[in-house]
Amino acid sequence: MDMRIAVGADHAGFPLKEALVNFLMENGWDVEDFGTFSTESVDYPDFALKVAEAVARGDVDRGLLVCGTGLGMSIVANKVPGVRAALALDVTSARLARQHNDANVLTMGARLIAPPLAEEVLLTFLQTGFEGGRHARRLEKIQEVEKKERELG
Repeated sequence: MDMRIAVGADHAGFPLKEALVNFLMENGWDVEDFGTFSTESVDYPDFALKVAEAVARGDVDRGLLVCGTGLGMSIVANKVPGVRAALALDVTSARLARQHNDANVLTMGARLIAPPLAEEVLLTFLQTGFEGGRHARRLEKIQEVEKKERELG
């Protein structure tokens, strides 16, 4: 695979992140792991920001973030301009996040999804393209919102 994937997790997401990193590497994906590297308590915003910034800079093609629910990681990642993080706990959500929203970061909740399904969701997210068309117009509107907010900030 010629796609580079940044991954990150907090302590709750660590075990699932490890399983998904191994899954990606075993299947030939290029992975950059931003941590955490244990179940010792950490603050999820620190890891979400590292992955989101790597995606926004273009250092990697996509990001994966895992915490207890996937919600906190999604909130933080979506604060970074250029990042479109989507929480997906099923294949349909992962597919539509890519096809319709051109999401570039996937978030998952380790307390809400089993590893075999998480692998399937992740693979769907990575292998699905953006449809463009009417969705491109909507993506442009999202980018206009980001631009406006940067100017206000």
